[in-house]
Amino acid sequence: MSQSNEPLKIAVFASGSGSNFQALAEAIKREDIHASIELVVCDKPSAYVLERANQLNIATYVFKPKEYASREHYEQEIVNKLLADGIDLIVLAGYMRIITNVLVEPFYGRMINIHPALLPSFPGLDGVGQALDYGAKLTGATVHFVDGGTDTGPIIAQQVVEIREDDTKETLAHRIQQVEHILLPKVVRMISEGKVTLSGRKVRVAQ
Repeated sequence: MSQSNEPLKIAVFASGSGSNFQALAEAIKREDIHASIELVVCDKPSAYVLERANQLNIATYVFKPKEYASREHYEQEIVNKLLADGIDLIVLAGYMRIITNVLVEPFYGRMINIHPALLPSFPGLDGVGQALDYGAKLTGATVHFVDGGTDTGPIIAQQVVEIREDDTKETLAHRIQQVEHILLPKVVRMISEGKVTLSGRKVRVAQ
């Protein structure tokens, strides 16, 4: 994904409200990032991210996992769509499904995820609640490449959020989300500029 005159073609996967999708779309609209969101992939027909995509005239691909025999079946259908659309980068932004090698292999090094914790601490579901329950003093947000494990892929960038004495899950989640809305577009911009390289587990970011 080196820099070129062509905008980076992105597919965003989301299962919920889509606030990170919105932040990324707005950064692209401001021309902060030389990219275009070609498709939003969603596993929940009622998710608000679809309304956000419709308002921005961005195509959506909605599927119901229960209608397929396995994860591999619906992922192969998605992969076919992504390849047909010439997608350069997949951004998982609140996508709550386990991913198999059917999707990981053809897009390894071209698929990133944002997680509300400082990985490798507190992976998986409810990273915010995990940090609070553990009594951690610091948490944050991580953007990493996806390798098929649960938030185990090579880390691209992280930002720290301090946990306050009076924090609830809601207040902490809100502050982490504010950080995510800055960190995710920043990483996508660096990728679009060809500044991010992956070698084994090491990610190098050119200045």
